[in-house]
Amino acid sequence: MAEEAPAAATAMVVEDQAAAGADEKMTMVVGVDESEPSCYALQWVLQHFFLPAQRPHQYRLVVVTAKHASAPAVGPAGPGGAPVLFVDADSTKEDAVRVIDKAKDLCGAQVTDAVFEVVEGDARNVLCDAVDRHHAELLAVGSHGYGAFKRAFLGSVSDYCAHHAHCTVMIVKKPKHHKH
Repeated sequence: MAEEAPAAATAMVVEDQAAAGADEKMTMVVGVDESEPSCYALQWVLQHFFLPAQRPHQYRLVVVTAKHASAPAVGPAGPGGAPVLFVDADSTKEDAVRVIDKAKDLCGAQVTDAVFEVVEGDARNVLCDAVDRHHAELLAVGSHGYGAFKRAFLGSVSDYCAHHAHCTVMIVKKPKHHKH
């Protein structure tokens, strides 16, 4: 009889974990920057996954922007002077805050379970790391629509994420409107 009691207790724990898992939301990461395509991607995600009538929402939203490391700039100190090194950390911080504030405005009261992050680094790595850190099921990014040459030169964040993120990646493209 002593052996039957632990088996019943184990079954109860498994049942409780299954019930707890049913209440947990899946996580969706959306990458944003100052570009119009990323803003469109966030708006698209909100319109399709976070409708006000569908509460509670299925997803927990994590909005992430990458803050570029402060880039030093070298300028002349004047005639005959040595070059002076300027580091403009404030402007990159202000840009990131502006991006997050815009994302918060877009989400408004429509999304009640949202996290907004500014992470220093390259957008490709920042987004893939955010997916791993938040155990995301879905990553949404905008598409700039660059041609092959620009993609090869600049590197495509969406292409990198599609190949390296450990979840489903949705690349949101703004449709081109055709005139008839």
